[in-house]
Amino acid sequence: MSVTLKEKGKLDPLKVFLKVSAAYLLTRLSARKEKKKIVLVGGNLGEKYEDNASVFHTYLTKNHSDKVTAYWMYDSNTTYALNGKIPNAVPLGSFKNYLLFFRADYTFHGHSLMYDIAPSVDKFLFLNKKTVITHISHGIEGFKKILIQKEDVPLLKRTDYFNCASEYEKELKLTEWKMPENKLIVTGFPRFDRYPTNRPSKQVKSILMMMTWREWLYGLSEEEFLDSAYFKNTVGIIQHKGIRELLNRNGVVMQIALHPFMKKFENYFTSLDDSESSIEFLDSQRVSIERSIQETDMLLTDITSVSWDFLYQNKPIIFNLFDQEEYETKRGSYLDLDKDLYGYKAVTVEEVYACLSNIIEGGINTNEWYPLAPKYIDFFDQHNCERLAQRVLGVA
Repeated sequence: MSVTLKEKGKLDPLKVFLKVSAAYLLTRLSARKEKKKIVLVGGNLGEKYEDNASVFHTYLTKNHSDKVTAYWMYDSNTTYALNGKIPNAVPLGSFKNYLLFFRADYTFHGHSLMYDIAPSVDKFLFLNKKTVITHISHGIEGFKKILIQKEDVPLLKRTDYFNCASEYEKELKLTEWKMPENKLIVTGFPRFDRYPTNRPSKQVKSILMMMTWREWLYGLSEEEFLDSAYFKNTVGIIQHKGIRELLNRNGVVMQIALHPFMKKFENYFTSLDDSESSIEFLDSQRVSIERSIQETDMLLTDITSVSWDFLYQNKPIIFNLFDQEEYETKRGSYLDLDKDLYGYKAVTVEEVYACLSNIIEGGINTNEWYPLAPKYIDFFDQHNCERLAQRVLGVA
């Protein structure tokens, strides 16, 4: 199924062609002045400064500015890069963006080279054969089987390294993704450097509710989306009388982070907001999911990769697998969703309520599946950025 993550104007292909052509010619005709290594970093489609890519960019800026110039690629429709004064921020799709791509020694992307580093790069990748490209990833693989689209093939083939959080993930990418072993490096995920491992909260007083997306929801009309299991289940949790009373009675706040791809339908969720309840929606443009992961005490999710972060911290998790059969049929999971979960499993809204009651009123503040963490995560020392920089860039 083709998924378009960014809207494109009719003249965009022509604009890209002109910028790329000019950038390529200028690169070939002019001598490079930059003595330090040029590194381009991007993630979250350039829309947010979070996740593995941003953590690694910050690390390079703070620790290796004498050896590398690390640029951050951002969406020009956003303001976070300028407001946050992110060092060496460059607008995606700008002439400077393409010029730097042809001059770069290295690139690191979290989602896709085409959306994080240089728009439409799949069309002109053959012009750049020297840049070392690394897929830094945005989450540990396991819950979602890889979905390779036509435009992804040349990008994956051209990528030099695929970073892995563990030997488990390396084996998965080797056997399931069919990636050459020499391209797979195990250095750990940069984002795990943000917080210490095994640091549960003393008491569950805040919950992060975060659901992932499904490709088959793209293209649905509003009427079809409102009739989907995804919408009905999410609303069912938000409006559940028992859950609301449980939260209010125990002084617990549930923060809901809607998936970025849900912008088209977000009003149908946020309209359910009630100032008197303990449920609130996070503004994705203003609130950092990164901070929410650190500051909230437990996670309610379906199969989002954020769950690995909560396992890493030894915090309780509820997996709400409301559409397990449909999900396994249409996308599939590398994990056995009946045996491999590292948290409580709840299929229905009532089961979610029961699990929440057990955790909150039972005084549970840790994850009883925490001993499974080393199976999926190799490093707990907060030196993942350092290992990645040394392995790919050769800086220590």
